Amino acid sequence: MAGLVTTFGAGAMTNSIGEIRDADFLFVIGSNTSEAHPIIAMEMKRAVHRGATMVVADPRRIFMATMAEKYLQIKPGSDVWLLNAMAHVIIEEDLIDHDFVAKHTENFEAVKEAVKKYTPEAAEEHTGVHPDDLRWTARKYATTEKAGIYYTLGITEHSHGTDNVYALANLVLMTGHLGKPSSGMNPLRGQNNVQGANDAGATPVFYPGYQSVSDPAARAKYEAAWGVKLGAEPGLNLNQMMKTLGDQIRGLFILGEDIVLSEPNVSHVEEGLNALDFLVIQEPFLNETSRYADVIFPSSVFAEKDG
Repeated sequence: MAGLVTTFGAGAMTNSIGEIRDADFLFVIGSNTSEAHPIIAMEMKRAVHRGATMVVADPRRIFMATMAEKYLQIKPGSDVWLLNAMAHVIIEEDLIDHDFVAKHTENFEAVKEAVKKYTPEAAEEHTGVHPDDLRWTARKYATTEKAGIYYTLGITEHSHGTDNVYALANLVLMTGHLGKPSSGMNPLRGQNNVQGANDAGATPVFYPGYQSVSDPAARAKYEAAWGVKLGAEPGLNLNQMMKTLGDQIRGLFILGEDIVLSEPNVSHVEEGLNALDFLVIQEPFLNETSRYADVIFPSSVFAEKDG
């Protein structure tokens, strides 16, 4: 999310799911879409059946690769090399949207300088992708009007995940594939409705709709709507919350998260959970964290819902 907020100002898709079927080029990277987001994969299939070109970049030959016109089997962890090499080709062959870059971006000259060394030939050593395939992908992406990028945790769950997102954003911006139908940069977020929760303001730095907590105008708007006085300081993020369990935080309501398994320093988390005055958990199944709960509420799984 940090990479998206820095480049676009919000951690969300730039385009809607309904626009995918009308795309003419889909670049799917680090996303096992058919398994993790089957509804979105169905929209991608519709686009391909309509005649769209799909390129899949993934270390594994996932099902989505069988639908792709080009499959780039990159080496694990080589995403930045692949993406910066694509940027190198787009700049070298002058496939840039100069008007968009001039009006809507900053520091493009620094990007041009940074990607000079990322030639397709140099990238092949790091990624395993043939230079011809890389050039073809870069050209096709840059020259197709309705071209969208789609990625999932395969891009973000890295020590260099933010750099991966920056590299993708550079491609979107230098080609002007933003603010257009069926294009843009589209993160397919994780489980338990992470995207919807962020859209609704379940984040320490944003109100609903990605309105910044530090923005006086946004704060005044929500104070008027909610009839309460709001502080100018952001809330605690998850890491900060884990450090203050049983101290600053005396009660906790956990939905769709098993923090005993997912958070680092398990002994510290368990110590904090034991120190809470009250813990409520809402889950479809009992998990490790539920052992510390005072109250457990049930919740519905996907097969028990309408959509």
